[in-house]
Amino acid sequence: MNVNPIIEWAGVLLILGGSLMSLISAFGLLRLPDVYTRSHAATKSSTLAVLLSLLGAFLYFWAHEGYISVRLILGIVFVFLTAPVAGHLITRAAYRSGVELSESSDDDELEEVLFPEGRNKGS
Repeated sequence: MNVNPIIEWAGVLLILGGSLMSLISAFGLLRLPDVYTRSHAATKSSTLAVLLSLLGAFLYFWAHEGYISVRLILGIVFVFLTAPVAGHLITRAAYRSGVELSESSDDDELEEVLFPEGRNKGS
């Protein structure tokens, strides 16, 4: 049995999984209540979507044409390292600038650590 069709189908399934995760990420961005949960949806699921899509493309081209793409490998590493850090920094900037949590959030445990004397909403 030839392994190339199996690897090609694995690549196709990874790309399909990446597309579904991208759709889930878009629903999360539209439906979640505040910037913190939206950032979580944007970074976690869209990072996984891009990684699955790039890995699927890498496997497909490797099996179909025997071509190992260094650009795809670098894209996978770059997205894996930068997207979570960017999401964290955006959420941190939103928190420090005073963006409110949604009403469904229970409590703000970080406020007593960063602002022990109380948060001034104007600054």
